[in-house]
Amino acid sequence: MSDQANNEDKVTLVTKDGYKKLTEELEGLKNVKRREIASRIKEAISYGDLSENSEYEEAKNEQAFIEGRILELEEKVKSAEIIDEKKKAGDKTVQLGSSVTVRNKSIKGSKPTEYIIVGSTEADYEHKISNESPVGSALLDKSVGENVKVVVPAGVVEYEIININ
Repeated sequence: MSDQANNEDKVTLVTKDGYKKLTEELEGLKNVKRREIASRIKEAISYGDLSENSEYEEAKNEQAFIEGRILELEEKVKSAEIIDEKKKAGDKTVQLGSSVTVRNKSIKGSKPTEYIIVGSTEADYEHKISNESPVGSALLDKSVGENVKVVVPAGVVEYEIININ
């Protein structure tokens, strides 16, 4: 199977808020940033000799980056599947979109930490963790009171699930 066929089948799991942020960023890049860069390129061209024009080179590089990001966001928006918040509301297990409070049992006296399980697009390395991450995938389908052992680069960490919202 080709990479293109694999990309077409890939679903981007997002919350409603995450989808809104993706579409807002996409619109901002298409409607504002593109115009700004086009203006910068036009101005840089007016300076003359492009072979030694650092402003032109910088603007062209930024244009390439922005166009790449637009393509990436368009693909994510096209393949987005919004997590059904109502479906998880009656479920007492950790699911995508769940807010879960855990305590790290591997560290004596550790304070509870709250994570929100999201798709990889929305993860922020602090409190929103991907369902594909070691901790996120280990917590999925678990219930309050369960202990979960997670293999992380630093070793094995054990979490106790305290609360699920």
